[in-house]
Amino acid sequence: GSGEVQDYNQRVNLLQDEIESILQERIMVLDGGMGTMIQQHALTEEDFRGCEFKDHSRPLKGNNDLLSITQPDIICDIHKEYLLSGADIIETNTFSSTRVAQADYGLEHLAYRLNRVSAQVARKAADTVTAQTGIRRYVAGAMGPTNRTLSVSPSVERPDYRNITFDELVEAYTEQAKGLLDGGVDILLVETIFDTANAKAALFALQMLFEEEYASRPIFVSGTIVDKSGRTLSGQTGEAFVISVSHSKPLCIGLNCALGAVEMRPFIETIGKCTTAYIICYPNAGLPNTFGGYDETPEVTAKHIKNFALDGLVNIVGGCCGTTPAHIRKIAEAVKFCKPRVPPSLSQGYMLLSGLEPFRIGPYTNFVNIGERCNVAGSRKFAKLIMAGNYEEALSVAKLQVEMGAQILDINMDDGMLDGPSAMTRFCNLISSEPDIAKVPLCIDSSNFSVIEAGLKCCQGKCIVNSISLKEGEEDFLAKARKIKLYGAAVVVMAFDEVGQATETETKIAICSRAYHLLVKKVHFNPNDIIFDPNILTIGTGMEEHNLYAINYINATKTIKETLPGARISGGLSNLSFSFRGMDAIREAMHGVFLYHAIKYGMDMGIVNAGNLPVYDDIHKELLQLCENLIWNKDPDATEKLLHYAQNHAQGGKKVAQTDEWRKGSVEERLEYALIKGIEKYVIADTEEARLNQEKYPRPLNVIEGPLMNGMKIVGDLFGAGKMFLPQVIKSARVMKKAVGHLIPYMEKEREERRAKQGSTEEEDPYQGTIVLATVKGDVHDIGKNIVGVVLGCNNFRVIDLGVMTPCDKILRAAVENKADIIGLSGLITPSLDEMIFVAKEMERLAIKIPLLIGGATTSKTHTAVKIAPRYSAPVVHVLDASKSVVVCSQLLDDSMKDDFFEEILEEYEEIRQEHYESLKVQINFILFSSCPIVLLIPTVKPKFIGTKVFEDYDLRRLVEYIDWKPFFDVWQLRGKYPNRSFPKIFNDKTVGEEAKRVYNDAQDLLKTLINEKKLQARGVVGFWPARSVQDDIHLYAAEEAVGSSEPIAKFYGLRQQAEKDSACTDPYYCLSDFIAPLDSGICDYLGLFAVACFGVDDLCSEFRKQEDEYNIIMVKALGDRLAEAFAEELHERVRREFWAYSSSEQLDLSGLRKIKYEGIRPAPGYPSQPDHTEKLTMWKLANIEETTGIGLTESLAMMPASAVSGLYFSSPSSKYFAVGKICKDQVEDYALRKNLSVAEVEKWLEPILGYDTEEL
Repeated sequence: GSGEVQDYNQRVNLLQDEIESILQERIMVLDGGMGTMIQQHALTEEDFRGCEFKDHSRPLKGNNDLLSITQPDIICDIHKEYLLSGADIIETNTFSSTRVAQADYGLEHLAYRLNRVSAQVARKAADTVTAQTGIRRYVAGAMGPTNRTLSVSPSVERPDYRNITFDELVEAYTEQAKGLLDGGVDILLVETIFDTANAKAALFALQMLFEEEYASRPIFVSGTIVDKSGRTLSGQTGEAFVISVSHSKPLCIGLNCALGAVEMRPFIETIGKCTTAYIICYPNAGLPNTFGGYDETPEVTAKHIKNFALDGLVNIVGGCCGTTPAHIRKIAEAVKFCKPRVPPSLSQGYMLLSGLEPFRIGPYTNFVNIGERCNVAGSRKFAKLIMAGNYEEALSVAKLQVEMGAQILDINMDDGMLDGPSAMTRFCNLISSEPDIAKVPLCIDSSNFSVIEAGLKCCQGKCIVNSISLKEGEEDFLAKARKIKLYGAAVVVMAFDEVGQATETETKIAICSRAYHLLVKKVHFNPNDIIFDPNILTIGTGMEEHNLYAINYINATKTIKETLPGARISGGLSNLSFSFRGMDAIREAMHGVFLYHAIKYGMDMGIVNAGNLPVYDDIHKELLQLCENLIWNKDPDATEKLLHYAQNHAQGGKKVAQTDEWRKGSVEERLEYALIKGIEKYVIADTEEARLNQEKYPRPLNVIEGPLMNGMKIVGDLFGAGKMFLPQVIKSARVMKKAVGHLIPYMEKEREERRAKQGSTEEEDPYQGTIVLATVKGDVHDIGKNIVGVVLGCNNFRVIDLGVMTPCDKILRAAVENKADIIGLSGLITPSLDEMIFVAKEMERLAIKIPLLIGGATTSKTHTAVKIAPRYSAPVVHVLDASKSVVVCSQLLDDSMKDDFFEEILEEYEEIRQEHYESLKVQINFILFSSCPIVLLIPTVKPKFIGTKVFEDYDLRRLVEYIDWKPFFDVWQLRGKYPNRSFPKIFNDKTVGEEAKRVYNDAQDLLKTLINEKKLQARGVVGFWPARSVQDDIHLYAAEEAVGSSEPIAKFYGLRQQAEKDSACTDPYYCLSDFIAPLDSGICDYLGLFAVACFGVDDLCSEFRKQEDEYNIIMVKALGDRLAEAFAEELHERVRREFWAYSSSEQLDLSGLRKIKYEGIRPAPGYPSQPDHTEKLTMWKLANIEETTGIGLTESLAMMPASAVSGLYFSSPSSKYFAVGKICKDQVEDYALRKNLSVAEVEKWLEPILGYDTEEL
């Protein structure tokens, strides 16, 4: 047994040498596409399942890796075909064999087995052909990228979120590698790398396995450049990618997939110039055609690759997507007599780092600025933002550092109040989302090693670790250094050992020398990746022993650079001048002088405030001399003289703020004025003044019940009387929140004291009542709800706002826990109505007998009366808008009025129900099939492209002029009277004109800021396809040639008007399919679609929420909605004139656009022309909307983010908007049959337009 193991280990150890010797002699050949060959077998679902998985719960067709278990002969034969075509190396059928990728099929438990079996199948094929031909063949274990990414968030709204962790990927890759190694692979190939962070996890797993369990194998690493920009999907350049993975010492580095050989060539050349590894290259068979297939012939592919070989670019060649054994045969023949690439001898004197871009520090590199401001211990501004959880704003600090010249960014999250690892993770993830910051390498800075590891796990580039030291002894030092090497980072070593921090020159040198030799000899650390920090310590403290600290650092630097080859020197500059904190001019001058000398003696880099370093020659001569004297310890009074200089040159004088007239009133008058006028400036000081007046207000609660509530009562009365408008009310609420927020800690302290005295205390409630508000599950719209919440809050109601997408159980639990007096439900989309019915039923079932308010754009008094009220025995009231909500809530909670009010509601809703049921009986409906579609057979214009076009960051400035402001004023409940209803005439209205103008100006100011600071982003997609109508449906095809001969790639289902029309009406009974040429007409026709959205609204709202700024929350949401609608309008105009160009000479002004004077329509699912929201699912799948734009759908098919618009494009001149209106059961049954849904499911989605009652109540 032990002899066998020894033989095996010996063979394995010889592998690297064996393959390397072949690579020095000739170009080796890799196999081609596995998927390409599997497709040719046209396997069915049953073939994929085999016997073992015949009852598996999920579809398995397409899970190619499973075929190694269910169809091993097919896989083995494919391997043999490639080997017999000339491949030296075959890849295992394991591209997706991690538990991460297999989770999609519910087969994650098979991960190890899939890899082991696939390796065994490939091993068998390779050994068989080796025996047949006498030429040794090798098996490479293929490790794909998984379907998750560590560098990119799957959520557009949450750029710091990741759906997988580094540790989870390491675990998945470890399991995969074990299976491959146990199955007998010779090589491990980490391939198709679109995110280097994922690859680093795979390499981490392999290195750990080779250290702990398995004999080492050659590693091949192959990235994927996605387009002509020369970057991976996660944004790295080819050179940065090479730097990021080189720590694992791969035998080969290269590229595969995404591009054909012609497109790949420049990037293969670039990579080849910056690595001493061998180059592997296996492109696709050209670029995909319009159907996603590959047309490049074996001869053409081989010709391109032969040119690579003749130019000395490659060592291993093969094929990826679209390549077959025929391609590999031609490639093998083409390179047979070509000489292999000779790896370049790169200069050894460079430190190589990377972010999205490479950064090389060589003998002639100038001083490297490491930006210091992203440090919670060193920057008050940054610390404040991080402590407040305002990470997005903190990013601007990082961005400014890079703009000011920082070439590396130091990130430090060491604060006792922070969860260091999660803060570091979140901030590094956010940096990944900002290419302008992520382009530079990061310096992960912490005294806590778990925080350092958290940072390293987020970075796809090669970082610096700051820092480790010998403080805890050699064992701890070496363990950390080995870990850092596994992550592929460079390291800063502090001049600190078991005795303490080195202050003397000799000690600094001795510690650094000891650390250097430990790293190089015991850890085999690359000397170029070692940076020493010999401790810049504070001078000018008044203590004599500190006077030599600057000189000691400079002298130690000189010796270290002379005696420790490859090592670099760094230091934290701000420590030097810490004695002079608060005197920025002095500190900056000291830093400038110190660096001038330290750089001359060999300092390479420093942690500095980039952009704040004065040029040595620009420093004022007197100040320069004083700094020189202090740094070189030439004058014992240097410190005193510098301080004296600072006092004489300080800036003086502060302006005195002027007081306003109203500030002369009593504290009560001042608070009332501030609340009515929405002035925040003095409210905390005034509230505190009132609180301290113990005689008048013995308790903090009395301040709320007294002057604050009095002020808000006036606000409520003015609003009710129409003398104050919603925007003003919201500003008043903001002031009130600030005042109450100031009093809460005092109230809590008082409560604790009373509890300690009395054992328990009855809570006092100064509010008129407690109301729980929520946008129901599946719905993301909440402007209206927010406004209602603010108005109720201003009228002394306690409002618990649960936000959007709120499940029923959360609403009811909040109502019980908060002893709510009323529940308010809101919704904008039709499916929300169903959820409201469900909540009412649950309230009845659980006997929650409190009033239920229903509101939102999709709701109506009729629906509430007919569908919701009968399910619940307590009051259910439909509320039209915010101004009505106060009256309704007050009546429902007033003991003297509530019974009469409820009685009134019951009677009114009973009448509405009777009218509704009567109308159903009277309505005359004709049979669906007697309706003949109207068809206009006229030639159509072909769009400029077929397929989709994505807009990733649309210029918001283009959209501003397309904004329709009328709905904006509707949000603020500002409605002018005729003739001043429309914009801009509303400004002339006597009642609301002035306030409308003020809100409009606020909107313009905010809009300008949001656009200039890029706080909002517009993204969208348009697409066009050949289309034909088949009765009430529209069929879409991949290309014009496919019409009639192939199955459609998508179908849109139509609903036809059914309700009897007035006898004088000559209009036909419309369906959207009427506007597309029928399949049998012989006319080419097309259908378009679009989806657009405004991103960033939620993040801005979160920022404003922290400031309790309801006014700007509502303002941002309103502007987001307006921009999304403007985007839809502007894009439709471009479609008509440019992308489809069926109306290329159209010249309409904004008024013409509003009145729809153009040709064509853009109806949206869920709206009158097609009331079925489920049609969105087809749109999203067809145009890949979520993946390309980030616009998602909730379970109720509301779009996320809420500021989004989508629809279909029709170009026919006869197309027009219409309302389907009420439909009968015959059409519902027919529609259900066509869509392959149950009638009940269709009735659920079309409930508002059903012309019959679905259930007897």
